[in-house]
Amino acid sequence: MKVKLFLLLMVFLISACSTAKKSPLVQATQTLEVTLPSPRVNITRPPDAQAAATAFLDAWQKEDYVRMYAALTPISKEAISEEEFTKLYRDTAVYLTLKNFDFEVLSALTTPSSAQVSYRVTFHTALFGDIAREMMMNLAFQEGFWWVQWEDAMILPELKGGNRLALDYKIPARGNIYDRNGEPIAVETDAVAMGFIADQTISTQYGLLAGMLAQLTNVRKETIRELYNNAWETMPAAYVPVGEAPKQKVDEYIKQLSTIAGLVLTDYRSRFYYQNGVAPQTVGYMLFISPDQMESYRRQGYRGDEKIGAAGLEKWGEPYLAGKRGATLYVVDQQGQIQTVLAQVESQPSRSIYTTFEVGFQQRVQNAISGFNGAAVVLERDTGRVLAIASSPSFNPNLFDPANANNVNLNRVINDGRNRLLNRATQGGYPLGSVFKIITMAAALESGRFTAESTYDCQYEFTELPGIVIEDWTKAKEIPPSGLLTLPEGLMRSCNPWFNHIGLDLYRNNMPEAIPNMARAFGLGSATGIQQIAEDVGSIPDPASEGDAVQLAFGQGAMLATPIQVVDFIAAIGNGGRLLRPQVVEKIVAPDGTVDLAFAPEVRSVLPVSPANLKIIQDAMFSVVNNKRGTAQKTFLNFNVPVYGKTGTAQNPFGDPHAWFAAYTDYKNPERPDIAVVVIAENAGDGSAVAAPITRRIMEEYFFEQKGPLFPWEASYDVTRTPTPLPTQTPIPGLIPTETPTPEGEAPQ
Repeated sequence: MKVKLFLLLMVFLISACSTAKKSPLVQATQTLEVTLPSPRVNITRPPDAQAAATAFLDAWQKEDYVRMYAALTPISKEAISEEEFTKLYRDTAVYLTLKNFDFEVLSALTTPSSAQVSYRVTFHTALFGDIAREMMMNLAFQEGFWWVQWEDAMILPELKGGNRLALDYKIPARGNIYDRNGEPIAVETDAVAMGFIADQTISTQYGLLAGMLAQLTNVRKETIRELYNNAWETMPAAYVPVGEAPKQKVDEYIKQLSTIAGLVLTDYRSRFYYQNGVAPQTVGYMLFISPDQMESYRRQGYRGDEKIGAAGLEKWGEPYLAGKRGATLYVVDQQGQIQTVLAQVESQPSRSIYTTFEVGFQQRVQNAISGFNGAAVVLERDTGRVLAIASSPSFNPNLFDPANANNVNLNRVINDGRNRLLNRATQGGYPLGSVFKIITMAAALESGRFTAESTYDCQYEFTELPGIVIEDWTKAKEIPPSGLLTLPEGLMRSCNPWFNHIGLDLYRNNMPEAIPNMARAFGLGSATGIQQIAEDVGSIPDPASEGDAVQLAFGQGAMLATPIQVVDFIAAIGNGGRLLRPQVVEKIVAPDGTVDLAFAPEVRSVLPVSPANLKIIQDAMFSVVNNKRGTAQKTFLNFNVPVYGKTGTAQNPFGDPHAWFAAYTDYKNPERPDIAVVVIAENAGDGSAVAAPITRRIMEEYFFEQKGPLFPWEASYDVTRTPTPLPTQTPIPGLIPTETPTPEGEAPQ
């Protein structure tokens, strides 16, 4: 008898083990120790139904629909396919605008062949808050496991019998983007796409055609003439897109416009960007929700056919600009008839964003850099307010709207190989060149090994590294070397050997991290915290050799910095050492005028430079611009604003050097706060020949709203004759010098 009982128990255990591998869910088992006369054996009870239900709910919580479907009984699987099962759960999540949910098993009633498990689910939704329901799960014990007898009511009781959810949306109008004075940058409005068909025009009307298009679209007449001539040579019968304008503005001239042969006007409703884009890489643009994002956005409460912010402020400000959608959540039967209202929420109006820019000044800064690939940033020196931020080449964000007839130009514009969508001001990583010497000077002074009175004989060559010769720029320019210079004079003359010497000296005297640590304290190698737009952090490596130390000391080697990082530390030098967080949002305002967010200066850190040493650096930067031996002195002659600056010409392995100029003002004009400005022109050559004149133009526009002389590369103001300016003075750190500062008593070259 004992043997028979033992064999029976062994058969049961082997059977249980053989089916365990088929379990779709982890189902807990209990082991009961039973003492029989002889021998002692363990009897395994059936799996716990409550544990099986918990595993099913856990899979739902993780949205593991494959695992859930595998746990259904065969009869349940016959009633609904896996594809339909998955779609039902996903659709329900969309209509609930489900973010996530919690569940709790309340009770379980178990018989040898069936079980009922009661559970509560609390849905956390984007639109309707929390929705809680108590439901029942039936399970069947088959082949050693609990299987779920599925029905619709296990998702929501209201779905029993094949009912489904439906949503009726109430979508508020999108908020606008303005400049700091309330001038529109991006608004929802009626617009007109404007262009022409060349062979339908009349030659005697060309002046009127070009003039009206230029006036309404903000496209230069020179550009329109080029389009017109190209059209006649290539496809005279084709439509030529020119630009867009608000319909209200076009309507003011509609009688005159209607008389111009060949002019084509096409109305459309859009998110309209004024001036063909004010700081477009920063403001951003909108796109329709892509298929791979659709479910995610619908679960946030979007209907799915809207456009969303795809970049810049449009993307960052989506929660403010989109407002809060209102909706009514219905339960409908299989015929689509409403059975009940499950939840309802009212819409909330959108907010508008006011930027820190001034539209007019921002446009003039964009124009100043437009002849080059590069960037220009203007920061309010003492607050961190971004007054202008330009990345060139630019683009017209209106072209992203398929309703715009000029959308046909989009691919040509964004695929022209110039990477127009990149915000070079915040995402462009560049070697900093001689502008980095400011940081090296700070590290030298703070190290205690150098003072303002320290001197170095600046000759044609740096030869302190065995086997390596680095030439000063004066040799290639065939002018006398700078000679004996104090440290501040070394910055003024941008003497490469002086700073090579500092880098090597600190490295050899057990201070290899003095310069890179100072660079990091100046904000390089980390984000500025501008927040509203994407930024790159750049790179500040620790030198691994004497050669690395020499290269880093004048902003070459593996280091990279962004223009926003540079303008930030330049402002800090000018404001007494406070490294501020750059900001592009002045305020966020509700329709009733309530200010939800307002600009306030934020100090990130303080430069680790003593007041005395900071004054030495400031004076040296002043001499760069104002001393007749300074590398930027010629550019700022007769400019009646105190400017403190540094030229830079940075070698790069991909072409001609990058031209840099970084400066701040100390004008003390209560009407126009002092600013910091950084300009970089990619592959443009000398900093003093290109970046410094652009900086002066920007300062003239800011303080006096006027322009000085034409740039050497301009045919007329803001119209580039050639992207390659005439070579003039600016030092290039490294082996290929190109700067020509004016020596004492020598006429500028």
